[in-house]
Amino acid sequence: MSATGTLYGVGIGPGDPELITVKAFRLMKEADVIAYPSKRSGAKSYALSIVEQYTNGLGKEMLGLIFPMTRDASVLNKQWTKTVEQVYAKLAAGKNVVFVTEGDPNLYSTFIHMARQMNALHPEVQIVTVPGISSVLGAAAQLGVPLADGDEQVAIVPATDDRDAMRQVLEANDTVIFLKVAKVLDMVLELLHELELVDAASVVTKVTSGEESIWRDVRRLKGQELEYLTLMVVRKGGVA
Repeated sequence: MSATGTLYGVGIGPGDPELITVKAFRLMKEADVIAYPSKRSGAKSYALSIVEQYTNGLGKEMLGLIFPMTRDASVLNKQWTKTVEQVYAKLAAGKNVVFVTEGDPNLYSTFIHMARQMNALHPEVQIVTVPGISSVLGAAAQLGVPLADGDEQVAIVPATDDRDAMRQVLEANDTVIFLKVAKVLDMVLELLHELELVDAASVVTKVTSGEESIWRDVRRLKGQELEYLTLMVVRKGGVA
């Protein structure tokens, strides 16, 4: 019987295919299976779109995994169990699996949940993570904005509808990055106006990718619907 394969969580950067690491490319070439996340069956995978120029022609087994966009716990638990077992079937056959994830696998990544569930259900599986460039760092580069200098403090926060919490974060830090800000954009814009920080903010969608959009005047975004992969950088000190 074959030894259990290794599960690799590999960060592939925020969108630009040239931002994947040499190690990520090597592991994709060496792996038996390349797994990638998708919102639903048949949907275009953003992670796959980043690496497909590297995976095309490798002759690898490609494993699309469905991660539904829902908060229904019963639906999520059922799908997560199914997804983990799909991956485990490959690992149990002695195959090494590379799970590619945009950004970094240890920062607000789908792979965090994958690793946790795999460890709970199949603790014998060896799990290795490979860091990648996060959308936060990609945004700093594209905007030409330093995130921190000296003793300055940075907060990376998933944007929520908790107005008081969002206000406290803005007041307490020199730089704030709001992830997935699109769903509460108008509320955050109101806070920026109240705190006189509207000119300190910029918004980026699908950073570094071919579909990237940048807004340096965030006033224009009131009432607009933006992509899910949208973040906001609020830099109080301006550009150093």
